[in-house]
Amino acid sequence: MEFRHLRYFLALAEELHFGRAAQRLAISQPPLSTNIQQLEASVGARLFTRNSKTVQLTQAGQALVPRARALLEQAAQAARLARDVSEGMAGSLQVGFVGTMLTCGLPALVQRFQQRHPALRLTLRELSSSEQLLELMHERLDVGFVHATRVPAGLSRVLVARQPLVACLGVGHALARAHRVRLKDLAGEPFALVSRVVSPDYHDRIIALCREAGFDVRIHCEMRHWLSVVSLVAQGMGVALVPQSLASAAPPGAVFVPLEGVMDSYDTWCLSREGRDHAAMRAFVEAMRDSQGDVFTNPRLPIA
Repeated sequence: MEFRHLRYFLALAEELHFGRAAQRLAISQPPLSTNIQQLEASVGARLFTRNSKTVQLTQAGQALVPRARALLEQAAQAARLARDVSEGMAGSLQVGFVGTMLTCGLPALVQRFQQRHPALRLTLRELSSSEQLLELMHERLDVGFVHATRVPAGLSRVLVARQPLVACLGVGHALARAHRVRLKDLAGEPFALVSRVVSPDYHDRIIALCREAGFDVRIHCEMRHWLSVVSLVAQGMGVALVPQSLASAAPPGAVFVPLEGVMDSYDTWCLSREGRDHAAMRAFVEAMRDSQGDVFTNPRLPIA
């Protein structure tokens, strides 16, 4: 019994017609008939009943179908494993990410990539943007998903997603039902912010935006995670400016209102070390590029 015999058998089992099966396999009918006869001789049982008009599976043929599919899949997996090892797609890959990536398509990307490369062990680490930059520079991370406007030399970057900042308000807030909110309407409100230690760029940008609107931010609390900021606002403990994607994972009690006249966006970058000889890292970054507009929530964006 050869794998070729099983492929021919499955094609005929699914088509139940020698002409269609042969066409599907891109061969003529005589080789197909010969291979089916060879398989039946090897198995020691008739797999099909056929006459001038019909082809039907016997009970033995029906029993062989799922096993044949499983054998061919195992062979394909073995071939992929050997190819992955040969191409450097075995071992481990360290991927860092900020928490908002959990609502922007990272889980789907990781699952799809892991299915294609089962010999590769992916380790996901939730870290702040600043922590990831440090880990990447010391090569303790292979790939990072960060929110940072300043990237150290030696790191290549690809723009993954761009989304607007929106006002996050408690459901009982006076502006919760507004179609749009002017930033100056939030003057004097207690603000919840992501800590500057965690995300210095966006912490400073939010403060700068408020100053441009004519007021200084009254910081009520600083949190390590965006979802913590949203959860606190949902409980009526302040207001916040947050990435729009958080609306899909918000707890009850939080509403999201577009900002009028604020053009700043919240950008997600995929970072990796330039010139590093790491096949799995390059393949992961390429898979991320291919997933833009598919897995990720934003349309395909240009490479920076």
